[in-house]
Amino acid sequence: MPQRVVVRLGGEVIVDTTDAVRVLETSHPPVYYVPLAAFPDGVLVPRAGTSFCEFKGEAHYFDVTAGGVVAERAGWIYPEPTRRFEELGTRVALYPGQMDSCEIDGELVTSQAGDFYGGWITKNLVGPFKGAPGTMGW
Repeated sequence: MPQRVVVRLGGEVIVDTTDAVRVLETSHPPVYYVPLAAFPDGVLVPRAGTSFCEFKGEAHYFDVTAGGVVAERAGWIYPEPTRRFEELGTRVALYPGQMDSCEIDGELVTSQAGDFYGGWITKNLVGPFKGAPGTMGW
């Protein structure tokens, strides 16, 4: 069943879609990837630099900007994802802790601890999760 994802930054709605892909990884809360087309023009500004995921491939980053606020490197995409993750090639994930708010079906999301993982935590999820100090080696 599709879930409605709403994201706000700078007091503006920058995403409102039911076309999100929910990705689960070991010891992580889910990350939601939304279509590039779900963002208004000018919200995503490409940034230099990449990181590598052993499962999905090379991630490229965006600054996310709206309402006079700039969230640096707060979004990412896998433009050439590995096999089995092809659907992510035109979708962007966001760090919920860098947004004003992120909601799933009207529920406010809590962000995963730390500054590397981008998990979205809702009341129906139980940890522990990677991200907090001392948890990176799981």
